[in-house]
Amino acid sequence: MYKRFRFALLSAVCICFIATTSFAASPKQQKLNAEGTIVQYEEHVVQVKENGGNVQSFKVTDQTQITRHLGFLKGSSKPGDAALVPGLTVKVKGVATSEGAPEAKKITFKADAFAVTVAQQQAIKENQKATAHAQTTADDGVAASTNAQASADHAQASADQGIASAQAANVLGGENKAGVRNLNQRVTELGDYNTLAEAGVYFTPGSSTLSASARKDLDQLVAANSSVNGYVVEITGYASKEGGARYNQKLSEARAATVAEYLLIHGNVPAARLAVPAGYGATHPAAANDNAKDRALNRRVEVRILVAKGLQEGANNQTASVSDNH
Repeated sequence: MYKRFRFALLSAVCICFIATTSFAASPKQQKLNAEGTIVQYEEHVVQVKENGGNVQSFKVTDQTQITRHLGFLKGSSKPGDAALVPGLTVKVKGVATSEGAPEAKKITFKADAFAVTVAQQQAIKENQKATAHAQTTADDGVAASTNAQASADHAQASADQGIASAQAANVLGGENKAGVRNLNQRVTELGDYNTLAEAGVYFTPGSSTLSASARKDLDQLVAANSSVNGYVVEITGYASKEGGARYNQKLSEARAATVAEYLLIHGNVPAARLAVPAGYGATHPAAANDNAKDRALNRRVEVRILVAKGLQEGANNQTASVSDNH
């Protein structure tokens, strides 16, 4: 009797020991976080370069929560992985996996960071285009001289807009001098474009959220002009005078950034086609701010489809030549 009791007791102790050991051996998921700039996003893997230079890779899955914080206006949006473009500053919270890169659980970024990223993407494209243009005009001295004279003629007219864009860039976070120079140069270059089409979208007081009708107007504008060769989209935001100057400046920038994000993600407009979205506060009102109806007209974002004058003139000349042959 005693032996059987002793055997049963030893067996119970062994079972408890094995269970405890197995439980202790089960590793918890190790948390891995990163904060820095996206350098690449391909095949559902995002690479983030931290301030110290270390690059971490994370797998992006259907369960990854991607959130854009709207800053002082509160709230957030869920833009999806299309917003993970190189140059975007993000915070990533992830966990280690048994094999390969860790899995990203949450990725967050700010609204102003999104606008700056679009500007940086466009600046890169514009620099590449400027290099190609310089090579072409080097072969044609007369054309280069003409372009230089045209640039001098519109420089003064573009000065005020260049200053406003530089101020907007500072508010959005691009405070380095090189970034401001790039934005000013790009605004100056818009003087070489003709307006092909335009649309205005409107907002409720204190809001930067697109209404259903605003989204529809943007969809129609993009659909009607997506096949145009060499187009650029200019986005400018405005506010009524219902708030202070600083508040209206931020609100106009948030509205412009919202439209840029919608065109990039939902309108499939390449980042290279977007001029930096700019906010001008309560300046340049479309109507007086004396009554509710007029103030509603000033709570707006103006979107213009621009085409380089050289491309448009070439297309017109080609059409005229075809007509002459017939």
